[in-house]
Amino acid sequence: MNFFISFLFLSLISTLSLVNSETLPDNEVWALTSFKEAIYEDPNLALSNWNMLESDLCNWFGVTCTVSGDHVTKLNISGSSLKGFLARELGQITYLQELVLHGNSLIGTIPKELCMLKSLQVLDLGMNHLSGPIPTEIGNLTLLVNINLQSNGLTGRLPPELGNLRYLQELWLDRNRLQGPIPASGTYSFASTMHGMYVSKDNATGLCRSPQLKLADFSYNFLVGSIPKCLEYLPRISFQGNCLQSNDPKQRPSTQCGGASPAKSQPVAGNQYHPIADHARKHHGASEPTWLLALEIVAGTMVGSLFLVAALATVQRCNNKSSIIIPWKKSGSLKDHNAVYIDPDMLKDVRRYSRQELEEACEDFSNIIGSSPDSVVYKGTMKGGPEIAVISLCIKEESWTGYLELYFQREVAELAKLDHENTGKLLGYCRESNPFSRMLVFDYASNGTLHEHLHCYEEGCQFSWTRRMKIVIGIARGLKYLHTEVEPPFTISELNSSAVYLTEEFSPKLVDFESWKTILERSEKNSGTISSQGAVCVLPNSLEARHLDTKGNVHAFGVLLLEIISGRLPHCKEKGYLVDWAKDYLEKPEVMSQLVNPELKNFRHDDLKVICEVITLCINPNTAARPSMRELYSMLESRIDTSVNIDLKSSSSLAWAELALLS
Repeated sequence: MNFFISFLFLSLISTLSLVNSETLPDNEVWALTSFKEAIYEDPNLALSNWNMLESDLCNWFGVTCTVSGDHVTKLNISGSSLKGFLARELGQITYLQELVLHGNSLIGTIPKELCMLKSLQVLDLGMNHLSGPIPTEIGNLTLLVNINLQSNGLTGRLPPELGNLRYLQELWLDRNRLQGPIPASGTYSFASTMHGMYVSKDNATGLCRSPQLKLADFSYNFLVGSIPKCLEYLPRISFQGNCLQSNDPKQRPSTQCGGASPAKSQPVAGNQYHPIADHARKHHGASEPTWLLALEIVAGTMVGSLFLVAALATVQRCNNKSSIIIPWKKSGSLKDHNAVYIDPDMLKDVRRYSRQELEEACEDFSNIIGSSPDSVVYKGTMKGGPEIAVISLCIKEESWTGYLELYFQREVAELAKLDHENTGKLLGYCRESNPFSRMLVFDYASNGTLHEHLHCYEEGCQFSWTRRMKIVIGIARGLKYLHTEVEPPFTISELNSSAVYLTEEFSPKLVDFESWKTILERSEKNSGTISSQGAVCVLPNSLEARHLDTKGNVHAFGVLLLEIISGRLPHCKEKGYLVDWAKDYLEKPEVMSQLVNPELKNFRHDDLKVICEVITLCINPNTAARPSMRELYSMLESRIDTSVNIDLKSSSSLAWAELALLS
């Protein structure tokens, strides 16, 4: 009797599960699957039970369905450190009321497809790394009550369509890079309301048309204009840290509001959702006769088979839906689907070259001036244009993912922002599918790399002390610009003498040709190995890694200074590490001169003391104690003598030749 009761119970569970799986629409199943596919790192295993073999998707972590299990109504996965994109397929969950992904590390733009969620009441994407504009289509979500987009990297203007949200009560936009005026205007009559706010007349526009708005925060952006009268009921701190015409001293200084790049988002302490607790599974057992246990095992196996068949059928049905594409997955071909994930405006000022143009300029790609397992650098000359250096990525099309495409485009956009005499100038890029090509095009520096000159052993090729000091100051000036005048800070992934190119006048230019060493691969744990002609690489933990290691650049700058004055390699098998050797001389004036390349017959001891002082500060093991590049540049520029007179003490023809060039 117990056996039949157990069999019926298991059959009932199976039937209910199959009903749930069958009644949940295919588009919602596919949307959830696409969301998981777009996540490339899940350190807390928040999505560990998101498995198609789990027949009831409504039991997946963070997913809430209607009572009948026929629609998904909530997706709440906050504070889980998820890294990846916002899949545009989420816009297909028609009955979704709450989308809460607060406190993760999501990147890319907010897909406008999310604005198809007509039932959405709560949209919380705060505390992520999202970029690009707020979609104007957000005004279509007329049932929205709460919007939280705080602490991202959003740019562009606030869409006036926010005024279409008549039920909006909370709007959190603080700590982004939003620009332009706050969209709210009209003629108002002051009346007593539950919020103590202005009541707008019919000619109101923008947020003045949102009568339910109780709380809003626009602080720490780059908004201009004045505070709209209809929003004056909000506390003043809701507008601080902007460029508004206000007597509030907590607005940004004019130097940041005169067209300067927006500042990096700052973290916030409040208004955070807490992660949902993991689902607990309960198991129980009881003492039963052996024969009954055996029969139950057989029955359970049969029911399990039914589960498996149903799950496989669901997967097959999803795979057969040809109208939906997951752009984040690896694909054997990207010819027909080559999506752009970042705001196209970020690339508007960068020229896109055709592969044919670059092939002709670089003599059929035969003029190779550098190579690594990850990239090849060619030299070329454009027709009637400048000499160029082209870095071509060595990666097979089947290994190129949506993640890498996003990084490539963001790299292009960030390199395009750089405009300084001591940084390499990005002229454009090449992005083609047939044949698969991803290339960056830089202005060519005609005198090669600093490495080639420092380690040239031919007679008469060594730089004088004066020239070395000019190069040192130029490098420091370029790093100061990258670290303090570009927002967010831009760092050189591998700062060494090979990353410093020299112009015809021997002015240094910092070029990050090696950045792809740190981004061309993903860990096997997350998405499989990416190889390039046998070379295996690993992607960084996040796309923000470049901007975080300014102190690492400072250390590398110190090592580079040692290389410049000594002429020694940073490391070689016979002599070990340059820094270890130099420590015995750096802080001892009586032996400090032994750091200088013996080929240099003339150098200024005062200059050497400054250089050694800077090196000591740079290589300090305590990262926090290392000074900024602004401080280091100031020390070098103010205390180093770059006049050519000291070299005239030498009778060498090299010194006189340099004097002629410099004059």
